[in-house]
Amino acid sequence: MTFGEQPAYLRVAGDLRQKIVNGSLPPHTRLPSQARIREEYGVSDTVALEARKVLMAEGLVEGRSGSGTYVRERPVPRSVARSGYRPAGGATPFRQEQAEGDGRGTWESSSAQTEAGASVAERLSIKPGDRVMCTRYVFREAGEAMMLSTSWEPLAVTGRTPVMLPEEGPLGGMGVVERMAAIDVIVDNVTEEVGARPGLAEELHALGGVPGHVVLVVQRTFFASGRPVETADVVVPADRYRVAYHLPVR
Repeated sequence: MTFGEQPAYLRVAGDLRQKIVNGSLPPHTRLPSQARIREEYGVSDTVALEARKVLMAEGLVEGRSGSGTYVRERPVPRSVARSGYRPAGGATPFRQEQAEGDGRGTWESSSAQTEAGASVAERLSIKPGDRVMCTRYVFREAGEAMMLSTSWEPLAVTGRTPVMLPEEGPLGGMGVVERMAAIDVIVDNVTEEVGARPGLAEELHALGGVPGHVVLVVQRTFFASGRPVETADVVVPADRYRVAYHLPVR
């Protein structure tokens, strides 16, 4: 096989990828061995190994201890709903979705006071070391972990109020806008920045991914008259979900 300017391992990976995509190598099929790849494509062991690494990094194949490398089942991406600022307040988009139709979603959370690190402090316009309420969430669909979220709220805003704990009290789980309104803090703007990066080991463990998988990260911040009152990182596996926005027309 003649290879052009593209590195040989990428050409081999590309050909194998095409076979996976078109069904020539269906899910659960064992990937050709390193020796077979070397022979079929006329490449070195190093090239064959690097090509397999590319497919593993892309999440197309997975190694099974003592058995070999197999084509992974390709999930059909599902949507994770996001919405624009809703003046009327109410539950979060995930809770709204699960309350409608045959939603099978569940979630769990835990909150704890901590000190703001440099990054969180910058996002909240406070000083590093200032006290914040950190709340961690795991959202599940039909029992499968599908989204993680970590939020931070400055205790200078919510401390010693009925809404200090986001998931407890009379407004527990009602979302930032309505909870803040209960303490006369009027949220009037929200920003969300969407990016992608390799998942952290603990994120992929919680989400059922494998090392190297990419996650989507939504960095959200709520503002009241220009002052940040909550910031959060929402993490979803990029191979299984798409972030869908429903924005009001003004």
